[in-house]
Order: sequence, then structure tokens, then C-alpha cells
Amino acid sequence: MEFRVSKALLPIVCILLVILSHALPISAARHRRNMLANDLGATPPMGWNSWNHFFCDIDEEMVRATADAMVSTGLANLGYKYINIDDCWAEKERDAKGNLVPKKSTFPSGIKALADYVHSKGLKLGIYTDAGTYTCSGTMPGALGYEEQDAKTFAEWGIDYLKYDNCYNQGINPTDRYPVMTRALRNAGRPIFFSLCEWGDMHPALWGYQVGNSWRTTSDIQDTWDSMMSKAFENEVYADYARPGGWNDPDMLEVGNGGMTKNEYIVHFSLWAISKAPLLIGCDVRDMSNDTKEILFNKEVIDVNQDKLGVQAKRVRQEGDLQVWAGPLSGYRVALLIINGLNSASSMGAKWEDIGLPPNTPVIARDLWEHKTLETQYVGGLSVDLESHSCKMFVLTPVLS
Repeated sequence: MEFRVSKALLPIVCILLVILSHALPISAARHRRNMLANDLGATPPMGWNSWNHFFCDIDEEMVRATADAMVSTGLANLGYKYINIDDCWAEKERDAKGNLVPKKSTFPSGIKALADYVHSKGLKLGIYTDAGTYTCSGTMPGALGYEEQDAKTFAEWGIDYLKYDNCYNQGINPTDRYPVMTRALRNAGRPIFFSLCEWGDMHPALWGYQVGNSWRTTSDIQDTWDSMMSKAFENEVYADYARPGGWNDPDMLEVGNGGMTKNEYIVHFSLWAISKAPLLIGCDVRDMSNDTKEILFNKEVIDVNQDKLGVQAKRVRQEGDLQVWAGPLSGYRVALLIINGLNSASSMGAKWEDIGLPPNTPVIARDLWEHKTLETQYVGGLSVDLESHSCKMFVLTPVLS
């Protein structure tokens, strides 16, 4: 029997084959044993983390007010659900039974009461500890040797997310330390999203899916253009390892913290979205500028990040500091990001052959930052003019003839 495809459907068939080619390593990986198997992280997590803006200057009133702001601003309705407390929340010494103790001066009501409050807002509470003897601040105990006890404590408190750092690790291989907490969380009696903060030292993308729901692929981000771009590049190397249930993590968002321009923050948010990175806000959401709100509230960009296909985009073309990033989306669509990293204005083109579309495919282009559909149907590629350190982001939809 001979199978024929009509010319009208040929472009769509080609697109489907491209998408399937991206998905094959994902399907194969799903057959590997997943130790955690908590059914969390079907899409990258969204929420807020205290570290990038507040560092150790945290207390329960600030966390409660942040939860309030996540709801009142509408961020929660867009999918930002996790309120994550980072380092410095506990006393330096455990109690007589070996339990972690919330710092009395800053968390006098305890973490359980805080979790109850966050849950009452329809949100989820995350917490932080370390796969070592101390956390990175050196101000509170790590979980090394206490994994079962701490996991049960977190579950009893109602914790929904655990960030697990890598300091004071006694020189023990992370592939030995991190699975111990995986088993402890699995036995704790509550599904807890497990974020491996291993800094990319031992290439956690290669083993992270068997152990957790996300894994840091980089060292800590700084609130600068160079740092942000370098984290995106380091993270992109592992694009094929991201999949529903397990995501590459180039660290938390710096949007709104003041170290970059608005255009640079737009590039930052666009890169994290198309890279299927966790969207964890790192600024003070109680006091956001209009520019910060415009970026963090862009539902069209968020939808790219949360697309159910779950395929991380790649850098498909680079000409000096001019870059094209692209990745398939559900519904035979393609996400496209064009970046000008030069210190002057320039133009840059994206070619269909680079992004997985047959050259003769006509597409409708939706500009995600201008929130408008371009009137022209593009065939073969498109070109844009860009200011320095800026970008254009599109969703391309093939046209059926």
C-alpha cells in the first residue's frame, strides 16, 4: 500500500515530524526509573523566592505580606503559586530531639502556622535546606544525616516545595547525597516539589530526572546583563533533558531588582520562558514598578513557558551577539525569540530552516510583547529591527491552505 500526503498537508506533517524528533528522547527517558514519582512539575513551577532581593533579611510578616500581594496583584491568578522561603529561617542549633527550629526572632509563630496562612490564600509554601552540614549562609543546620527527620518535619508543617542547596557537603558526591533526600521525601507522606540546587557541578541534568523535579544547571545569577545571558547559555546546553516532571533551572528571576534596564529584563523573562525554566520571581512583589508588572504579568509569554508539550527551546542561530532561539509548542506552533546582544541597534533574521519549519510554510506571527498579530503572512523567515540589548518574541502558527 502506498501512503500519500496532500501538498496542502505536507508542511504540517513536516512540523509534526520535527516535534516528534524533539520528543523522542523525552519518551525514552520516561522509561527510566524515577525515584521521586510525585506527579509534580507537569509544567515549570511559578512563584516567588526570597533570596535574590531579601537575602537573609526575612521574617514571617514579610512572607505573609508577600502572599497577600501575590493574590491582590493578580500574580496568583496567572499561575505564580509558590511562596518560597530561602536561607536563614531556622535557629543555628537543632532541638534536643534533633528537629529543626524556626528562628524565634523572625518566625515566632512557626512554619506550620505560616504554611496554613499561605494555603488559606490558595498558594503553596516552599522552604530551603542544604545537602550538607550547614546551609550556605552558615547560620542554620543542613540536612546531611537528618534527611528522613527533616523530610517528615517539612511534611508535617505542610511544605509544598523544597530547595536543596550544596554547601558544606563534606566532599561527598552529590549523586550520593541528593537521592537520600529523594527517598526521604517519597516516604514523608506529602507530595513536595524537589528542587536540586547543585549549581550544575556534576551535570545534574544527566541524572536529575531520576531524583527531583528541577535541577540547577548554573551557579548563582547576578542582577546584570552578562550574568543573566551566561546563565541562559549554560542552561541551553542541557535542553534535551528538560521534560514534564523535570526541568533545567538557570536560577531565579532578577526582574524588578534594578540592575538591568527594562529591555534587558524583557530579554531575561523571555529567555526563561522559552527555556521552560522555573519562573520564580526574585523581587519585592509588595512594591513593583509598572515596568516590572508589565513584564511579570505577560500572560502570552507565560503561556509559552507553561505549554503542555514541555520542550525547551534551543539557540538555533548566532551571529556574534545576535541570536535566534526557537522551540516547538503544542498545536504545531513554534516559539521564536530573536535577541540583539550588541551595544548598538541592529537587525536580525530568523530562517524557517533553522527553527524546524519547511521553508515554503506560510505562518501567522503573533508578537508577544506588542500583543498583536502581524498582518503579513511570512514564508521562509522573518527579520526584525532591534535596539541594543532587546528582543522580539513570537508564536508562529502555520497556515493551512
